[in-house]
Amino acid sequence: MTNNVTEIPHRDDADLERAQAYFDDIIARDSRIEPADWMPEAYRKTLTRQIAQHAHSEIIGMQPEGNWITRAPSLKRKAILTAKVQDEAGHGLYLYSAAETLGTPRDELVQQLLDGKAKYSSIFNYPARTWADMGAIGWLVDGAAICNQVPLCRCSYGPYGRAMVRICKEESFHQRQGWEILYTLSNGTPAQKQMAQDAVNRTYGPALQMFGPPDDQSPNSQQSMAWNIKRFSNDELRQRFVDMIVPQAEALGLTLPDPDLKWNEERGHYDYGELDWDEFFGVIKGHGPANAQRLAHRRAAHENGAWVREAAAEYARKQAEAEAQTAAVA
Repeated sequence: MTNNVTEIPHRDDADLERAQAYFDDIIARDSRIEPADWMPEAYRKTLTRQIAQHAHSEIIGMQPEGNWITRAPSLKRKAILTAKVQDEAGHGLYLYSAAETLGTPRDELVQQLLDGKAKYSSIFNYPARTWADMGAIGWLVDGAAICNQVPLCRCSYGPYGRAMVRICKEESFHQRQGWEILYTLSNGTPAQKQMAQDAVNRTYGPALQMFGPPDDQSPNSQQSMAWNIKRFSNDELRQRFVDMIVPQAEALGLTLPDPDLKWNEERGHYDYGELDWDEFFGVIKGHGPANAQRLAHRRAAHENGAWVREAAAEYARKQAEAEAQTAAVA
């Protein structure tokens, strides 16, 4: 496949210096790089990795929720959850398309995931044990996603920033859906409230880890911020999220499973306990509760859908052939 990226040609060091100066000026002015603009190879690689990882997360993230569509407690719940899973598929489409503008074909990006070479969000390697997990995923996981992704709407790379605008709007709906599920359960029977509390207990820590490792263990964060890809560090985003969800948990009548969680008047933020980073890095390396299951299911779905891709490619070929014949006659 031909890359749909046009680079500014440079024949000598002077041309390269001018191209770098132009790129630096765009970043300094907080403007945007577009696919046809020259960009440093490290910038291209960083964006490709980040956007592809985001796309993979949306696609893998369909699994824990898709598993509950047939077991939703009502037709209304089934319809809403189905719509949400469809949204996640759309997010993956937008993001793979954005990544392709950087020069890596979608087939290659998908194959990296299938081969286990590409990463996706660690949160999706945990099982969704009860219906309440649909609420916890919506409130905490999608809430963390919104906290992380709203600043990405201002990303210095145009296609990524524009894709994030629509994604964030839909994620806001997903978070409200999760909130409503948990609110209903927490105001139901004692057993239902306990089910909601258990789901929050399971999801809280992994949701905070979604922002990535601590800043002193995040090798790419500072450079991404310098390029205006990211606007805040991992720890800054994590703090914002904690400050946001504490009052929300109180409104739900649920508690967050952190005995160290308390308001710090001097900092103007909530203090929270240390997360289990050994567990996080273990999940990232493929040792989480559902890593093998998630990838096996994705590989099976890819294989079973081969006939659809082949049929679509053949249809496109015939359409192009027919259009060529029509043009020749004209």
